[in-house]
Amino acid sequence: QVRLVESGGGSVQAGGSLRLSCAASGFHYTNYSMGWFRQAPGKDREGVAGISTDDTSTYAESVKGRFTVSRDNAAKTLYLQMNALKPEDSAMYYCAAVDGGPVPLSQLLAAGTYNYWGQGIQVTVSS
Repeated sequence: QVRLVESGGGSVQAGGSLRLSCAASGFHYTNYSMGWFRQAPGKDREGVAGISTDDTSTYAESVKGRFTVSRDNAAKTLYLQMNALKPEDSAMYYCAAVDGGPVPLSQLLAAGTYNYWGQGIQVTVSS
């Protein structure tokens, strides 16, 4: 059974940092491309960062230069390092997984690409 569990969220002041983790279990992690998404109240879910099985990654324009996605295949964990946080980064953050090997960068930020999702974790950035 595929399971994705996010951790590391919380409240931080603008300019601060948080590191999200997504622990994966129940599947062969190295065969899965992974992504981070977020959804603020009243807004659509948006792709934040994605990383393919070949470690290529992509980011939303709004987070480029501030967020870094990485994966530890041995630990079956996905990370999102978030620096220089802004109030507009406040949202529920979700990790997602899709099997089948490398995913083109153009598809890594599309929610429809993924077939497994975590429950989400809240990030709140105060001004």
